[in-house]
Amino acid sequence: MTGLTDTLRELMLIPGLAGHEDRVCAAIAAHLDRLGLPHRSDRLGNLVTTIQGDPAAPSVMVFTHMDQLGFIVRKVEANGLIRLERLGGVPERALAAQAVLICTRKGDLPAVIANKSHHATTPEEKYRVLPYAELYVDAGFASKAEAEAAGVLVGTPVVYLPRVLDLAGGRIAGTSVDDRAGCAVLLALAERLAGRSAGPTVHLVWSVQEEYNLRGVLPAATACAPDIAFQIDLLLACDTPDMTARGDVALGGGAGISLYSFHGRGTLNGVMPHPALVRLMEEASDALGQPLQRSAHTGALTDLSYIQFMGTEGVACLDVGFPMRYSHSALEVVDPADLEALVDLLSASLDRITPDFSLKRGV
Repeated sequence: MTGLTDTLRELMLIPGLAGHEDRVCAAIAAHLDRLGLPHRSDRLGNLVTTIQGDPAAPSVMVFTHMDQLGFIVRKVEANGLIRLERLGGVPERALAAQAVLICTRKGDLPAVIANKSHHATTPEEKYRVLPYAELYVDAGFASKAEAEAAGVLVGTPVVYLPRVLDLAGGRIAGTSVDDRAGCAVLLALAERLAGRSAGPTVHLVWSVQEEYNLRGVLPAATACAPDIAFQIDLLLACDTPDMTARGDVALGGGAGISLYSFHGRGTLNGVMPHPALVRLMEEASDALGQPLQRSAHTGALTDLSYIQFMGTEGVACLDVGFPMRYSHSALEVVDPADLEALVDLLSASLDRITPDFSLKRGV
């Protein structure tokens, strides 16, 4: 098994738009094969491996999403330029002049989202953010026929050009840190659990379509029917000038948990974590002697929102995560030390889930 950082690099360079996660899934499945862990996929593409444990203890699902946000080809113009439909929370103010990858059935094609020539830009245009519907992609084609012959058709997935950049202090910038970092953490956790001799039954799930509708994981969750669910995703790093009022989560500050999430923009959804799981993480971090960062945000949401309402009694839920800067942009930033800390925290927390671990609420 390669190291966590190497796994992260590998996964960040694999395109996997929501609904088109097969290449990412295959890479993760290959890692599970090397660990000797059997796995299965459902019809949506969720990847699941189960490590059996004490049936008297609450069962646990730990999951993260494989997909990334991006675009779908909406139209190919007669002159070969390409129009896009946005998929997921793509920030329009960060799109012009971005390099992208068009993922056709015939192969991947690099391209660029056009940016009007500066010398022809009026003063008013200099400060205007173009809506995505007005943008177009230039892949070098001279005609619609040429683009279609290369495999560019309506419905073709498009992602930010996959990149990994090494920053100072071992930090990494690149595409799809959200949530290939979570995928790498979950693989590292799988490696630790593969050789264990005790503990609860743990279902590890790499899910699909989180960036599309937050519900792609539901068939896997239904099949696993866990008592407890931990979701791994980013925590908004608040240690840059534009984010300081949002909280205290800092890059390099270690793993963390979400105490409150709410969409706040039309979708009445979010997660209020189960108090027993909050205490579990607090006690595990204390025992490890490592800090535990705490996040509470409106605007950040995960598919854990739906899992908490499953079954006849609901599922005890908690979002756990790693600090990340510049979410949903073409170059996100993460500190691998935070990912290692998250693996330690999850492993230590799972060790504490015994048959007498109570999820009782109320009287």
